[in-house]
Amino acid sequence: VDPALAAFADDFVSEDDVLLAARDAADEWGVDSLSPGTGSTLRVIASASQARAVVEIGTGVGVSGVYLVRGMAPGGILTSIDVEPDHHRSARATFAAAGFAPERTRLITGRALDVLPRLTDGGYDLVLIDGRRTEFPEYMEQAVRLARPGGVIIMAHALGHGRVADPAQRDPETTAIREALRAVRGADGLTASLVPIGDGLLIATVNA
Repeated sequence: VDPALAAFADDFVSEDDVLLAARDAADEWGVDSLSPGTGSTLRVIASASQARAVVEIGTGVGVSGVYLVRGMAPGGILTSIDVEPDHHRSARATFAAAGFAPERTRLITGRALDVLPRLTDGGYDLVLIDGRRTEFPEYMEQAVRLARPGGVIIMAHALGHGRVADPAQRDPETTAIREALRAVRGADGLTASLVPIGDGLLIATVNA
């Protein structure tokens, strides 16, 4: 994506003090938060689907969670998984600053591949994949199980900072992202689009 166009897209929606403070915290923790354009896209999708139950793989410091909860239906619950307790402490502060009631977010500390199998089959309107990139194929397999018919699966960083489109790039992260993309493209039960916003979003719906 042309950097000037990407910057224009990111500047289209202004971020408030809550999100700006969360981004400062992300810098302190070394967390790669989703871009403003990507976050606003998540909010639009959550709103359009009237999502009430969302699972997020990779909490970070709560940037993506703020966008999701703001787009979800009133009373909807975000379940967010992260292996780092410090990230969850920061995310709780972010969610409190955003004015979310405590029951709107459920933060589960643990390795995603240990937590996801315990979640309910078909129990979620939206699943966001934004965790350890070498595990994206396994996350995608779990997401297909967790999303309800008609639900949405979103995979962030789907372009791998531009490396995915370059066949010469074969590092473990890039290879894993490509594997997840291939699995979705070859799945009969999914309808998908690869959107070049931010670092790329793969957006798929589960065919009813």
